[in-house]
Amino acid sequence: MMGELLREGWMILAALIPSIGLLFLFWMILKHFVEGDRRERAAIRRWEAEQDRSLAERSEQGRPVRDISEKKDVTAQEPDDPR
Repeated sequence: MMGELLREGWMILAALIPSIGLLFLFWMILKHFVEGDRRERAAIRRWEAEQDRSLAERSEQGRPVRDISEKKDVTAQEPDDPR
């Protein structure tokens, strides 16, 4: 009776191990996606803060401030005519 229960228990465990392994793999992949997204957002925040600081310093010094958001789309321009 006990031997039969152990044999069935091992069979159930053997059937669940692949699913548990896939769940672990899925969890690891999602964890790395979330961590990567968090690091990317932090890097963007640091870059934006650096740009804001740079623009503030330029305006305090009286130098012209160029707004990046108003930059023209250079890909839509036609090439210069060399005539």
